[in-house]
Amino acid sequence: MPVLLDRCVGLLAPALTGPDAVVVDCTLGMGGHAEALLDATPARVVGIDRDPEALRRSDDRLSSYGGRTTFVHAVYDELPAVLAGLGLDRVQGVLFDLGVSSLQLDEVDRGFAYAQDAPLDMRMDPTRGRTAAEVVNTYAGKDLARVLRDYGDERFAGRIADAIVRERGKEPFVSTARLAELVRSAIPAATRRTGGHPAKRTFQALRIEVNDELGVLRRAIPAAVDALAVGGRIVVLSYQSLEDRIVKSELVARSTSDVPLDLPFVPEGAQPELRLLVRGSEKASAAEIQTNPRAASVRLRAAERLRAAA
Repeated sequence: MPVLLDRCVGLLAPALTGPDAVVVDCTLGMGGHAEALLDATPARVVGIDRDPEALRRSDDRLSSYGGRTTFVHAVYDELPAVLAGLGLDRVQGVLFDLGVSSLQLDEVDRGFAYAQDAPLDMRMDPTRGRTAAEVVNTYAGKDLARVLRDYGDERFAGRIADAIVRERGKEPFVSTARLAELVRSAIPAATRRTGGHPAKRTFQALRIEVNDELGVLRRAIPAAVDALAVGGRIVVLSYQSLEDRIVKSELVARSTSDVPLDLPFVPEGAQPELRLLVRGSEKASAAEIQTNPRAASVRLRAAERLRAAA
């Protein structure tokens, strides 16, 4: 079930009223947000996803919308190249629904879940890039500890990294179950009794590293803002603080003027590029979280483009 579906559509729809309006769903997934936008507006949807299976399923789901959909196999920081390839200079809307999709979590052999044994993969695009097994089996101990600490906020990053290095010397890691069990045994027993599965933070950190999620996002948000036409809107759903911090930094910076407060007027070209559409970040309601647990950690931010870049 798409998170904050009605809110996303409500924020984007005012920018998608024209006959030539285009909205880019940068994280197409199963096509739920895209379908709602197609139903609610006359816009054309460009759907981007790094997962070929997601593109295939969305193509099937949205086939009845005919010429109003275009699907592209790409990572969302490739947005400028995608738009250039489609002959689009500017678009009226951009949507990001970040993190791992339900499709990827539900397919056991993708290796995203620690609760079921599977190959240690974690690639969102299974056709390219290094796997989680390669990271676990080849990174130096200090680099593994950095990944676990920085991307998983793991207090016991050093202990886990040391245990990984020690055990991979006996036999390389190839499965999620063996890694999850090692993490569990490396964490003190008192800590294991609280806070959910002890491997949760390690698996999150490895997934972020394997897919370069934060690096991709740092490149993608500025590119998305640059792609917006005047009056165009961007909506971003984040699910962890590292993502939300990147989004907040870019949107707030570009919605703030650096003109001194005592200046009696704002010179032409010095006005903010963006207007924030929500105050801070918005959370899902208790009712939505009850029916859709994935919404529990969501933070929504949105902005509208006020002027062209100087």
